[in-house]
Amino acid sequence: MSKRSFRTALIVVVATVAIAGGVIAYVVSAALEYPDRRHAGTGAEIEVEIKPGLSFPQIAALLADRKVIDKPRWFRLYAMHEGMTTKVRPGKYVLRDDMTPAEVLAEVIKGVEEKQVAVTLEPGLHMLEYFQELAKHGIATAAELEKLARDPEFLRAHGIEGETLDGYLYPDTYQFVVPTKPAKVLERLINQHRAVWSKLVDGHRKAYGKLVDKLKWSDRDILVMASIVQKEAGNKAEMPTIAQVFINRLTFSSFKPKLLETDPTIRYGCQVPVKKSAACQAWDITDRLHRAQLDDKDNVYNTYQHEGLPPGPIANPSADAITAVLAPDDSNYLYFVADSSGVTHFAKTYAEHNRNVDKYIRGQ
Repeated sequence: MSKRSFRTALIVVVATVAIAGGVIAYVVSAALEYPDRRHAGTGAEIEVEIKPGLSFPQIAALLADRKVIDKPRWFRLYAMHEGMTTKVRPGKYVLRDDMTPAEVLAEVIKGVEEKQVAVTLEPGLHMLEYFQELAKHGIATAAELEKLARDPEFLRAHGIEGETLDGYLYPDTYQFVVPTKPAKVLERLINQHRAVWSKLVDGHRKAYGKLVDKLKWSDRDILVMASIVQKEAGNKAEMPTIAQVFINRLTFSSFKPKLLETDPTIRYGCQVPVKKSAACQAWDITDRLHRAQLDDKDNVYNTYQHEGLPPGPIANPSADAITAVLAPDDSNYLYFVADSSGVTHFAKTYAEHNRNVDKYIRGQ
């Protein structure tokens, strides 16, 4: 090789090394600056949900896909250098599109502060009303809750007969994380019902045995009656008498046919079941019941047309209503009517009941 050729080759090698060194220096400099370099954005908020079980490469790819960071591989290297790849906390994050990688990593390491809300589920409401209240507080959507509350597999897994969870969702004040999975919400209410139920039955073993032996009632039957008492009673004090009225209608040989004749059962049959009768579909639920609904035999919850208990609970009863059924007052009343002030007047005969209606309802 001539000296000239050698010099040329040497120049090429030196230039290549210099360029490579420059590239390396640039890459190193860029890598060192990466954690504190803002992502090109407008400051827009972006919601990113990091689900449990995601690996850090998956998290980095997710953040890049949502335009929160660029260079997900660099983000991984940065997090590895900081020893933070296993410390990311799942949750729903609201991040900005102009944050630095260091700020993003700090946020997902810090985690999302759990928001908790208190929600009160009043006694005497049916499940759809509960689901609307829970949805209003952002705990879970009403549609998701309803779907699960009608799911035969979910019902069977929790030992619940019938077509819905109504009656088994205990009315109380609860603290929930926002959001909470629908199954967790419903299981919380079911477990509370079971705890209260067990305590009440344990405290009324003799009365409970009497209902089972005399009326051949199951636990569900007692719950159905408690839901009716809850809907009909104006206050706690009259619940044992109202419970006794309905029990008398079912057990007195002189009372025929064995019709409970209670309006709330008709309303429930028109509001909650998926399949509704023609008369129910024609009824405005904000209006009073009309003859078409009272005479509706296709409504299986119509206790004016069908003897005995309706197919299931028509509301979610309180401990007071359940207790009233377990310990009714042994009175001989068969009828009752509430006046305009909410006071209930009881009667032993139909003639006496008609006089009460004339006096307290028709007379006003």
